[in-house]
Amino acid sequence: MSNSPRFIHLRTHSEYSLLEGALRLKKLPGMCAKAEMPALALTDTNNMFAALEFSVAMSDAGVQPIVGCQVDLEYVTAQPGEKPRAPAPVVLLAQSERGYEHLMKLNSCLYLDKGGALPQVTMAELAAHSEDVICLTGGSLGPVGMLLQNNQRPAAEALMGALHAAFGDRLYIELQRHPGENGATEAEQQTERGFVEMAYAMDIPLVATNDVYFPASKMYEAHDALICISEGAYVDQQEGRRRLTPQHYFKTQAEMVTLFADLPEAIQNTVEIAKRCAFKTYRRDPILPKFADDEVAELRRQAQEGLKARLAIIPHAAEVSVYEERLEFELGIIEGMGFPGYFLIVADFIKWSKDMGIPVGPGRGSGAGSLVAYALLITDLDPLRYSLLFERFLNPERVSMPDFDIDFCMDRREEVIRYVQGKYGRDRVGQIITFGALLSKAAVRDIGRVLQMPYGQVDRLSKMIPVEGVKPVSIEKALADEPRLRDEARNEEVVARLLDYGQQVEGLLRNASTHAAGVVIGDRSLDELVPLYQDPRSDMPATQFNMKWVEQAGLVKFDFLGLKTLTVIQNAVDQIKSSGRHLHVAADGTELFVPPEGLLDDISTIPLDDEASYKLYAAAKTVAVFQVESSGMMDALKRMKPNCIEDIVALVALYRPGPMENIPTYCEVKNGLKERESVHPSIDHILEETQGIIVYQEQVMQIAQVMGGYSLGGADLLRRAMGKKIAEEMAKERPKFEKGAMTNGVDKKKAKEVFDLLEKFANYGFNKSHAAAYAVVSYQTAWLKANHPVEFMAGVMNCDIHLTDKLAVYFEEVRKRLELPWVPPCVNRSDATFKVVDGALVYALGALKNVGVEAMKLITEGRGDKPFTTLFDVARRVDLKRVGKRPLEMLARSGAFDVLDSNRRRVFGALDGLVAYSAAIHEQKASNQVSLFGEAGDDLPEPRIMAGDDWEAPERLTEEFKAIGFYLSGHPLDDYMGPLKRKWGSDRGVPFMTLDELTVKVSERGAMNARLAGVVAGRQERKSARGNRFAFAQLSDPSGAYEVTLFSDTLELCRDHLETGSKVVMTVEATMESDQLKLLGRGVTPVETAVEDAGNMGLRIFIETPSAIAAVSEVLEGARKAAKSKGKGPIQLCLMDPALPGEVEVDLGGDFPVSPKIKGAIRSLGGVMEVEEI
Repeated sequence: MSNSPRFIHLRTHSEYSLLEGALRLKKLPGMCAKAEMPALALTDTNNMFAALEFSVAMSDAGVQPIVGCQVDLEYVTAQPGEKPRAPAPVVLLAQSERGYEHLMKLNSCLYLDKGGALPQVTMAELAAHSEDVICLTGGSLGPVGMLLQNNQRPAAEALMGALHAAFGDRLYIELQRHPGENGATEAEQQTERGFVEMAYAMDIPLVATNDVYFPASKMYEAHDALICISEGAYVDQQEGRRRLTPQHYFKTQAEMVTLFADLPEAIQNTVEIAKRCAFKTYRRDPILPKFADDEVAELRRQAQEGLKARLAIIPHAAEVSVYEERLEFELGIIEGMGFPGYFLIVADFIKWSKDMGIPVGPGRGSGAGSLVAYALLITDLDPLRYSLLFERFLNPERVSMPDFDIDFCMDRREEVIRYVQGKYGRDRVGQIITFGALLSKAAVRDIGRVLQMPYGQVDRLSKMIPVEGVKPVSIEKALADEPRLRDEARNEEVVARLLDYGQQVEGLLRNASTHAAGVVIGDRSLDELVPLYQDPRSDMPATQFNMKWVEQAGLVKFDFLGLKTLTVIQNAVDQIKSSGRHLHVAADGTELFVPPEGLLDDISTIPLDDEASYKLYAAAKTVAVFQVESSGMMDALKRMKPNCIEDIVALVALYRPGPMENIPTYCEVKNGLKERESVHPSIDHILEETQGIIVYQEQVMQIAQVMGGYSLGGADLLRRAMGKKIAEEMAKERPKFEKGAMTNGVDKKKAKEVFDLLEKFANYGFNKSHAAAYAVVSYQTAWLKANHPVEFMAGVMNCDIHLTDKLAVYFEEVRKRLELPWVPPCVNRSDATFKVVDGALVYALGALKNVGVEAMKLITEGRGDKPFTTLFDVARRVDLKRVGKRPLEMLARSGAFDVLDSNRRRVFGALDGLVAYSAAIHEQKASNQVSLFGEAGDDLPEPRIMAGDDWEAPERLTEEFKAIGFYLSGHPLDDYMGPLKRKWGSDRGVPFMTLDELTVKVSERGAMNARLAGVVAGRQERKSARGNRFAFAQLSDPSGAYEVTLFSDTLELCRDHLETGSKVVMTVEATMESDQLKLLGRGVTPVETAVEDAGNMGLRIFIETPSAIAAVSEVLEGARKAAKSKGKGPIQLCLMDPALPGEVEVDLGGDFPVSPKIKGAIRSLGGVMEVEEI
């Protein structure tokens, strides 16, 4: 690299200038080396997101980093009634550490307390933070340049004077030349002469810059598409959008010298500025607020007192002296590494949370391996009870910050953060920024949009890009692997263009948001340590550095995670307490007493040997049980038959790609079907709890300690090297392990075998501390479900009250698998959320579609303790206009008003009048126009409710489905399941099954063909790359909802039968993929056609009035005349009139044609109580 540079780039935009800059940070050192440029300034737009990362990367590569930014300056104050003028950019560069501190403050000013306005700074803010900062005036589009363009020369000179007063000899007038096809840009032509004249007149030096956005001119078109993505514009759009020129690239020194040959001082000043900015940002040691004057003594006091309190009430796994020795050992390491304050801070906000009744998880990650954490109530797992290792959390041989990840109830997590803000100061606590990248699929979609390609074509191209894990592969890899994509690019120029642009911009950063969990706490105002950002949706600042770089800047991250399961548990416990029931019959029939109040106040103290809980696990009745909900987990539970918490810990660790291949061996050894294999007598005890298999990272460490002679700290380093497959480290560790093993009496061959075994499992091994903590949470949910199923399911459903698909699954669990009592939506019995009354689950009004919990609270608050008596009573006591017509329609459809009027169709039709009536009453109340003796509305006539028949049973269910999202009171196919079972249930080739039955069968035996009944809920058709149509159809049967894929041949034959609401029998090929049932449609038959020859069926009909006999006879005679059904059967009428002495049977004589449709028609008749098949 040349020692005598002629030009230095002072204005560049990296990928951190979101959807604007296209310079990739990792490539900047190489670009500088190629250009023989010894320094470079980074000036991202309105941010310093990359300041530290840039500084470290450039310094490590031997290039001088110049830390800066481009900020938008509010340079004209709008007068009252005048439209504000857009701000304009200036470029700021840090000369020194003091200048860097000012830049951080100024960048924070861009975002903090702006009320969601666009980021900008005022002239006063700029002047206040000008010390040791160099300012470039921003060129033709800067504030002075904009005034010159508007022919406001005096104002331009005044502003230049103000800038000169603020920055003195650190102000430079910036010149740019980005010549297009027709020479210099119009703005640059208009302003350059004025800039030069002001420079000489005011004795302000000139400086030349190239406003660099992309690495080479050939990227101009792709970058132009990127700008369009940012602005929501189109590439071919001529007006109303920003345009750059192909000259905004990383030019060489020679190109810039030639470009400004007439103003050599402007070029030379770039080098002078670089010399003046001999400062680089640096990494800091961890910074924390001081918690106590003597943090070491305070930590010892709290830990010793906490352990004593723990051991006094909880059975312990070892002698007290063992606990005391472990505590002393851990305290010594914590003190030696300088982390007492960290432990005290974490313990403080967790203790506060628990005192406030905010649920906190028992632990997460390796922190559960610390006895000090257990003593301080940070965790609720006894590490000795579970053989957890402190060194896995805090390794004295590898100094790094401890990292507690804390789970809080998701509904109250914010309260904890607010507490921390209050304790340490709002200006010292912040969240952490995170960035979203423009990945391949999104790049294709976005570029397709700005190129104005048809949506269907772009959607199809995007779907051709495969996904690996959770991320799509790159466009380059997709082109290599997917011939259809290559063909599209080869055959159509616009597709080739799209994919070319996509490859150039994919991976660039797209947006900024805040990290879901990370919070930092400083010992001073955060903007003195890092620049700050504020998401417009949050009132809390975030650091401009991401998680990795904020820690490098010295701030310590605390993870405040929201775990929904903790909310579920707390909700269930609250339901149990409020129900006031002391005796409960569990799902297996066992009578159980509710634990004492104290036990329920702390779910962590429930016994871990509850037989009912393990029966529930072994039977795989684990819908909604944490960590074990998937069908794959359920299958593993059936095979494992867990009977202790250690089994659940192992399963949490094993059920992942790779380790899960050991689940069969674990289960067979556990259940005595296979002998446990010995690895070596010296270490077999370490593997005893996992049936001879290495499952945990901690086991790898223990084996290295026992056999290889490692310290546990050294064993943790070995584990890390093995897990990351660091070849150089492994080459050093193998002989060390073998030597240690031989010292301990193990022959070299066996030592080599064990090392190979460790190497294999270290990559798969799971953190036992984390597995144990989450197994305990899983057990808590299993215990609640086994012993308090109604309350548990209420808690589960409240946490997903807006997710109809999940509610459908949970309600099937309540109604069919657990067979729990339940109450349908009812304005007099339901609350806005799910609750338990007299042992029954009461369906929530807020769970209906398109209503919202808050709107339903208006109804329940209006009801209070006094049930509504009529629809007019509801209208008088609740302002129905505030509730809204749409929510009221859903209430009517769902049957929530049945208690007041069972004719749902009539109620639905009356809503307009009821809303108007209610609005008038409440307007009268609001205006106090109430007579001295009357109630509001007494003088208003009640609206007339029109008479009419109710919806018939099928339509009633359809309307209910619209409101609830699934069928609640019944299913349109209920009457068809028996005949279909009779017809095809014993068919060995393609049997008829319910969805539940098919799911179980496919899980057990693999792929199979079957018949499923279904009501069509929807259908979406697509066209394949080859032009063939295919479809996804959504259906449901009485046991659940499912989706079927139909390819073109089947779709063409069956399309007419797949309209929404159609009742059909689907012939399907069923497989299980990633624990999900996949169904491929092979045929469709209308259900009425299918049951025509389903066999004979008789009916027993229960009626409550003699008048119903004639109506039933009329339906049956009509069926006899139509005679489509081949099935016939006897009809028994049972009259249940209370005026008669007992049940009276009426014989209608002979057999009648009977079908499910006829059965349903009879059930919907007035006076009919029930209809049974005989």
